[in-house]
Amino acid sequence: MTSRIGRAGRAILGGVLAVAFTSAAAIPASAADDADEPAIRWSVTPADESGPDGRTAVEHDIDPGESVSDYFAVRNVSEADVTFRLAAADGFYTRTGRFDMLPADQESVDSGTWISLPDEVAVPAGETVVIPFEIDVPDTAEPGDHAAGITASILSVQSGEDGASVGVESRVGFRVLTRVTGEITPAAAVESLAATYALSWNPFRPGEMTVTFEVVNEGNTRLIAEGVTLAGGQQAVFPAEGDIRQELLPGDTRTMTAVVDGVWPFFLVPTKVVLSPVVVTMDGETTAMTPVEAEVLVWAVPWPQLLLLAGIALIIGALVWGRRRSKAKLATALEQAREEGRRAAAISTDSETDAS
Repeated sequence: MTSRIGRAGRAILGGVLAVAFTSAAAIPASAADDADEPAIRWSVTPADESGPDGRTAVEHDIDPGESVSDYFAVRNVSEADVTFRLAAADGFYTRTGRFDMLPADQESVDSGTWISLPDEVAVPAGETVVIPFEIDVPDTAEPGDHAAGITASILSVQSGEDGASVGVESRVGFRVLTRVTGEITPAAAVESLAATYALSWNPFRPGEMTVTFEVVNEGNTRLIAEGVTLAGGQQAVFPAEGDIRQELLPGDTRTMTAVVDGVWPFFLVPTKVVLSPVVVTMDGETTAMTPVEAEVLVWAVPWPQLLLLAGIALIIGALVWGRRRSKAKLATALEQAREEGRRAAAISTDSETDAS
């Protein structure tokens, strides 16, 4: 299936493959090969025999050597009849945490090869067609989670900036997750932990610690990576509020960053990452794993505070030196006055002696 799509793409003059993928197809995709032609718009969702069933992804527990039948629906929202290419391929999560699947010019080696479905489907304008598909798990499949995707796509020809014809594949689809039954062993690790401290040059305000680390899914089930970063008595959760949830498939490595505010520089600041992975089951329930920790010591020299202390020390030193100098001048003046007094007394005594 993948090779057929690849040949079709290469057959287009100056073909360049451009791929778009959505996990749930809640918003229909659109494509047009000419600005004057109406856009082709469609959506792809899991379904039952009668039509879309509300699922956003297909998830099944399947024994090795067994198979499961399921359905998906392709809805043509455009005003013209369209024949869509259908394909299945291995899935993965991007570094931003979004699900995607291999493009047509890359060969699947895992659960993308377990899915059987028609090569194409013709959908009349404004209609929805339900397509059956099969997931056949090999006897040798490893226990655990395996991700794939199913898409419906169209190929079009567009003109590039240099006038050359460019082949574009526009596709939309959904996730297919297969959990092969057997021993499920969730495991995670925190690696490549590093941190940098950013000073606030206002000596009365703390700085911030930026912590970067890698979360590695070492088990055979998908995990949600979340936890807390601790530095200098302060903490920050990850992912931060508003950030996308970070889900990792078996074998995935995801680089994450957390920023801890309000950290005072104390030369060496202990910094710790506490990863609390969450195991996701097929029925949507979650199970927390034993937290995984990693620590590092980070240099945080309090230069603003040291400069402030140095300035205060200079001022105090100047005041002390000034007082000592004033005392020395006063002592000198008093000694001079005493000396003058002694001289005057000596002169007076001499005068009286001469008079006698």
